[in-house]
Amino acid sequence: MTNELLSVSEARQRLLAELQPLPAEEITLAEALGRVLAEAVVAGHDLPPFDNSSVDGYAVDSASVRQASRSAPTRLAVAGEVTAGRESHLHLESGQAMRITTGAPLPAGADAVVPVEETDDSVPMIPDRVPAEIAIYAAVPAGAHVRHAGLDVRRGTSVLPAGTRLRPAEIALLAALGCAGVRVHRRAKVAVLSSGDELLEPGQALAPGRIFDSNGLAVSAAVQSAGGEPMRLGILADRRQAVTDGLERAVAQGADLILSTAGVSVGAHDFIREAVLHGGRLTFWRVNLRPGKPLAVGAYAGRPFLGLPGNPVSALVTFELFVRPALQRLHGEPRARHWRLRVRLQDPVDSDGRETYLRARVHWANQEYHAHLTGSQDSSVLSSLVSANALVVVPAGVRSLEAGAQVEAWILYADGSAGFDEPQAGDAGEMTSS
Repeated sequence: MTNELLSVSEARQRLLAELQPLPAEEITLAEALGRVLAEAVVAGHDLPPFDNSSVDGYAVDSASVRQASRSAPTRLAVAGEVTAGRESHLHLESGQAMRITTGAPLPAGADAVVPVEETDDSVPMIPDRVPAEIAIYAAVPAGAHVRHAGLDVRRGTSVLPAGTRLRPAEIALLAALGCAGVRVHRRAKVAVLSSGDELLEPGQALAPGRIFDSNGLAVSAAVQSAGGEPMRLGILADRRQAVTDGLERAVAQGADLILSTAGVSVGAHDFIREAVLHGGRLTFWRVNLRPGKPLAVGAYAGRPFLGLPGNPVSALVTFELFVRPALQRLHGEPRARHWRLRVRLQDPVDSDGRETYLRARVHWANQEYHAHLTGSQDSSVLSSLVSANALVVVPAGVRSLEAGAQVEAWILYADGSAGFDEPQAGDAGEMTSS
């Protein structure tokens, strides 16, 4: 174990270097939102699978309507109708048109579709009442209003590589290709352990000298927001055997990752590091970070272990900086993702020289993003984190910044729940990876 004070980026790199994606499992497409593909998906057929109409109208041979106009319409005999979902064996002869609905297969002999608005048919077209003849008011080129087979995807094409995180758009594509299920990396089972004799479960009677365990529930919620399956294993007493028992429960229940809060510092009653070292190893435990300097990273009984600080803000900040990227790696994403912006400070800030993450509210005004600090930056003050939608980054070695300085901000809750203004066209917002 190294006792050196690591930079945030080096600590994150060391952590991620020790992690591998979890094994694959087969799930239904309905369960796949937010999951990460374990293998590439290859198209089994063209998409669309056949030439079809993109509008309601009349399928024609474009050569037969080359002279059509409003002042001199071309009149064609209507050979029948083809509708979506029905196979048609009709063949279009020269001088004929065929009524067609959106999505219906293009009949043989046709190479274009005239929208119904460019004909004398009623709008909307009356089902099953096909006119004997139709007036065409506009010429159309070959291919007009036709979606050709394979326009979107060709059979045999690798459409989604392994490592793709499935959003609604990817699920739509998979469904369109007929995929009922996909192979994705398994969700991480994450054991969450709270440590401290002072802790009570929410709902118990508050006693002198005691506080409620906010970390256990908050970290579990953060795990869930990152796509993991939290297993909250309760509060550990400040005794080495109690800590060891908690770690063993995590292993017995199949945890893929073990998280603890508090007990990783150098206090007389901090036993997490000692217990982990007895049954595993620690890679490092100090990071040049504020808040969150005491961060233990290692393994227990072969399971990755992260010991987060005890102060609630520190626990959640270090979760964003280290645990969320770790879960992304376990879930099969090839790179860690976070959203960051360049913002202009509206308040002067001071730092102790560590890389510092300050709670702030980011908003868009005057063609740039601005950041206001949300109050006390003490690592025990949760209300300022509740008010924040970003963490302003003061680089290591910088001890003060004036109002008006431009800095980087990590956006919290990039799912939109932060409630900050949407980026404007051409602004500095970016999703970055590392």
